[in-house]
Amino acid sequence: MDAKRKRQPQRQRRVAEVDEATIRLHIEALDEGGYVVTSPDVPGLVAEGRSVTEAVEIAQGLTRKIVESCLEHGDPVPPALAKPTCTALEFPA
Repeated sequence: MDAKRKRQPQRQRRVAEVDEATIRLHIEALDEGGYVVTSPDVPGLVAEGRSVTEAVEIAQGLTRKIVESCLEHGDPVPPALAKPTCTALEFPA
């Protein structure tokens, strides 16, 4: 191989699979300020935040924890979350 022509390494792509589920959210403004989020699809989900965005982000994290708890304790996963869609995402290396 010519020393002046260095071989460029090939870029590899990393692929990650992400499970996603769509759930319905009920967002309610609180009299004292902030918002509360519940869902008819995820029993026990109650999240509160200062903004709609914050409340939804908290609800997303709590939903993950509810699913993890169901799996850990052998409880049934809420039906809306039992059949997530799997999406493959590609990331440059």
